[in-house]
Amino acid sequence: MKRLLMSLPLAAMLASGCSDSDDEKTPTPPTPEPTRQPQLAVQFEPVDHSVGSWQFFRATFTLENTGTAELPSTGWKLYFSLVRHILEDGKGDATGTQELAKQGVRITPAGKAQSGDYYVMEPVEGFRPIAPGEKREISVLISDWAIMKADAPSGFHITLDGQEPNTAIAVTSTVKIDINNPKHTTRFEDDALPVQTPTLRYDENPSAQTLELKSRLLPTPRKVEAGTGELALSGNVVISHPAELRGEAAYLVAALGDVLNASITAQTSTGNEQIALSIDPNLDVTGDGTRDAEGYQLEVQDGRVKITGADAAGVFYGIQTLRQLIPAQAYQAAVQRANRPTSINLPVARIADAPGFAYRGMQLDVGRHFQSKETVKKLIDVISHFKINKFNLHLTDDEGWRLETPGLPELTSYGARRGFDLEELEMLHTAFGSGNDLQDGDLIRQKPASPEKANAGVRPSYQGFETATLNFVGKGNGYYTTTDFEEILRYAAERHIEVIPEIDMPGHARAAVKAMEYRYRKLKDLDPAQAAAYRLIDPDDTSKHKSVQGYTDNFVNPCLETTYAFLTKVATEIKARYDAAGVPLKTIHAGGDELPALNPHVWWQGSPLCKANAATKDMTDHQLFNQFFSRWSQIITATGAKVTGWDDIIHNGLTLPGFMPMPWSNVWGWGREDDAYKYANQGYKVILSHSTNLYMDLAYNKDPDEPGYYWANFVDEKKTFEYRPFDIYANATHNRMGVPFKPSDWDGKERLTAEGKKNILGMQGLLWAENLKTPEVMEYLAFPKVLGVAERAWNPELPDVSQMPALWGQFTNSLGQHVLPRLGAYRPVDLRDELPDAVGVNYRIPLPGARLMDGKLHANVRYPGMTLEYSVDGGKTWTAYTEPVTASAGVQLRTRAADGRASRVTTL
Repeated sequence: MKRLLMSLPLAAMLASGCSDSDDEKTPTPPTPEPTRQPQLAVQFEPVDHSVGSWQFFRATFTLENTGTAELPSTGWKLYFSLVRHILEDGKGDATGTQELAKQGVRITPAGKAQSGDYYVMEPVEGFRPIAPGEKREISVLISDWAIMKADAPSGFHITLDGQEPNTAIAVTSTVKIDINNPKHTTRFEDDALPVQTPTLRYDENPSAQTLELKSRLLPTPRKVEAGTGELALSGNVVISHPAELRGEAAYLVAALGDVLNASITAQTSTGNEQIALSIDPNLDVTGDGTRDAEGYQLEVQDGRVKITGADAAGVFYGIQTLRQLIPAQAYQAAVQRANRPTSINLPVARIADAPGFAYRGMQLDVGRHFQSKETVKKLIDVISHFKINKFNLHLTDDEGWRLETPGLPELTSYGARRGFDLEELEMLHTAFGSGNDLQDGDLIRQKPASPEKANAGVRPSYQGFETATLNFVGKGNGYYTTTDFEEILRYAAERHIEVIPEIDMPGHARAAVKAMEYRYRKLKDLDPAQAAAYRLIDPDDTSKHKSVQGYTDNFVNPCLETTYAFLTKVATEIKARYDAAGVPLKTIHAGGDELPALNPHVWWQGSPLCKANAATKDMTDHQLFNQFFSRWSQIITATGAKVTGWDDIIHNGLTLPGFMPMPWSNVWGWGREDDAYKYANQGYKVILSHSTNLYMDLAYNKDPDEPGYYWANFVDEKKTFEYRPFDIYANATHNRMGVPFKPSDWDGKERLTAEGKKNILGMQGLLWAENLKTPEVMEYLAFPKVLGVAERAWNPELPDVSQMPALWGQFTNSLGQHVLPRLGAYRPVDLRDELPDAVGVNYRIPLPGARLMDGKLHANVRYPGMTLEYSVDGGKTWTAYTEPVTASAGVQLRTRAADGRASRVTTL
């Protein structure tokens, strides 16, 4: 190759006539033939869940050679990510046995560490070459089930003998699941949950209704007195404010300017302004004789708007309600700034409001997949519009460390990167099928050039599962610089949102562990003391454990002083970021979740350094765990912050004063349903984070084209809206397989006492990021689920269960007619031109419900107010549905949102 490159300029010179002799002509060399090579495409299909009962299922990997040479019998390795466990050869039972060797392949955990979701398929003796154009099915037994397309293996890449060393070539993959095939969609014989169908939706969808003003607002205010007439904002709009509300006034100026073409200014009060902001520190909205923190009164009457808050946060929430009084049509017109109306009309009304919970939260995981600071800022602004006031930012996990930490550059130079590095010398190996998105930098070549190419040539709409997410779309790499993070903190503080940084320890810590080992290798010969200063593991530890995600090397060691030096350094630098941003650090999340159950797992008993430490040599693993959190919490409180974390921290008998647990593992039937109430009754201040109703990353329903997992439940906005913080057993009507419970099944579970109820600080919706591969997927899974969280956190008290259908009907009508039309045209408030000028949120548009009755199509929609369309020619043309029409089987339907986007197509 080197010789060829050197000869090309000479050949070109001779061809142009520049030779030693005009009489001697050198012929143009022939164009070399392209190198013949194999090229793979892979299709995954879960063919039979009736095999293996609940333990495993049969699937096929179909390897298709689309190249020009055969895939040989030796010399190749095909890598991929899969969240399920592939059975070893010979394993199984009477219903099926793994027989990979008979097919000429083996599949094993990949990489030197053999840890996590990373696998490799390679040929063994007996593998027949795959000729160009040939397809080969490999039958595989895999643990559990895969009824959703998001379960499919992803991020395929191959190495071939003779290719560029230490790199891999991307391989395109697809997934096939037949929604009408029970063997594809039924997890095992006890799975009673039906697959989503148009008729099922039709029977469940609510009727359209006209809403009073109170029901149009979200979260629903406590008191609304609707007047008559309207107040027009136009021309010169002046906002008055005291000095302490300068920031809130500036926010309102910007927010109104996004929707109104007028002169909008703010000034200290002179008494004649059209909009007046003020604070009444004794404001009692609920009438119980005490001040209501974050409460407000909003009056639109007598030609003026007055917002009075118990504090600045209350004023801010009054501003958000004022924004919701603006007609949706004004926001839709303002999508194009030139079309902003010159006048907007507000209904005359008097509103008095205050939150039911002090903690109204949302958690976002950026460890598994990274979201840019711009995406995070947009999300913060949108959730603040619905009066959410806490943002739990999960910054670290096994697959990535996302915060620049001065003094420990390896945490991001190494720990924020994933790619093809089998020995993980310079970066973590790929996870969840992603490295550096479709960009270079992860040593995987020939990835698709665009999301469209990754998606089989179709632009992703992200209204459901997209094939692109199997083909390297996803930000596995990335982190926030110190400046980025400080910007996020200031941006959130302006919106009265507390950012709670989460450093997940001692499990889920692989990115940190591997980064500090990288630091050790880099410095050990130059500065041994510094090399070891922040080491997190005992290199001679023989303890054997595997996390639920398949990691065998993701624990930090609690016996090492260097572990606590590391945590002190991290906590100190976090505090420095808040100080630099001018924002108080109130809370740090200590992590603490998902260490695998002891027996057969061993946490640290195999560590020689634990046995050599006089203070720890006789401790059990539970005692070591408790000691770790005693010290980790002390490090956090030394910064002046309070400590929160997953309730796992106090599962093992640890008493931790001031700790605020987040109980999450309440899966119906698994035994920990009442943990939250136990802790609240014991005196802990509890933040409800229940997976069955509040994990917004879980799939909306049992449709293979819905993205997300479903290990705890399927979770939609009805699950979040109907969640009962003070009586979760009322939500436990069916288990995750759709099998009903009897009310008596909960007789032995602890209930909240009157004192315990006072200890429920609030609740949060959670977005774990295994599937959050793009901002659009994040928004699809978050909205409208987080709107149910916002409603319930503001109004936690609910009427009797018998009254919930009517309440749900109001909520869905509010979404369809008022809330979502504004959300589709939402422009984040941007005071300092920090964000790209983008409009709209990619909320989920529900598929239509439909039935054929007496030869006519009857259709409805989950959110009345949205438009339905149908097609009788296979989707070539679409007609708006307004009333029953003559149709036959095969008719297609879709829902159209006010912003022009459409749902997935469903066929009746």
